Amino acid sequence: MTFSIVARCRRTGQLGVAALTAKPGVGKLVAHVRHDAGAVATQALPNPFLAYDGLPMLAQGHSPREVMTELLARDPGREVRQAGMVDRAGRAYAFTGDRTLDWSGHRIGDGYTVQGNRLVGPEPLDEIVRGFAASHEQDLAERLLRTIELGEDAGGDRHGARSATVTVIGQQPYPLWDLRVDDHDHPAKELRRLYDVFHEEMVSAIRKLPTRDDPMGAAAREVLGGQGR
Repeated sequence: MTFSIVARCRRTGQLGVAALTAKPGVGKLVAHVRHDAGAVATQALPNPFLAYDGLPMLAQGHSPREVMTELLARDPGREVRQAGMVDRAGRAYAFTGDRTLDWSGHRIGDGYTVQGNRLVGPEPLDEIVRGFAASHEQDLAERLLRTIELGEDAGGDRHGARSATVTVIGQQPYPLWDLRVDDHDHPAKELRRLYDVFHEEMVSAIRKLPTRDDPMGAAAREVLGGQGR
């Protein structure tokens, strides 16, 4: 009862997931991202272990197709699962079980997967693909948010919308963006409002946090007058 996009930005290497659903808390179970591995969306009747077991396998160098095939072979409920997976190199794979709610399906492209179930038809996924391809010069978070808006405008979930999420991770383990609307009458609009707030007040601060290469971080250096690294 969800549509989502899993993607890697070719320009920056950032990884992300965005999703919208008619139930609350879509970001809690659907979206999973690890900076040194890849990104996963698991939905329909989700199996979180597709992400919790799958991301370490991606980090070891296995392809999304290999990972998903192996994990689904172990899952007796696979026909009610839907998932998309992209690794840090941009390889992508998706799966839609035969018992997911109509209309259900997925799209696989260069560095992304798009998947949805209980949709009005294929139109939301087609709009997401079109919007993502047309926005390659924008930052990944903006691209993902825009695709959620396009998917909802195209009809989205047959039962409406209640929660939405955008998660993006760059070169560090912590997220650049982790936006969640867990229960709202218009979650895509609320997600856009939060995006604007975070873009204004949070993103620059996150970029000044410590990194593996710079354990002090730019923010501390500004306060301490350039002492140490």
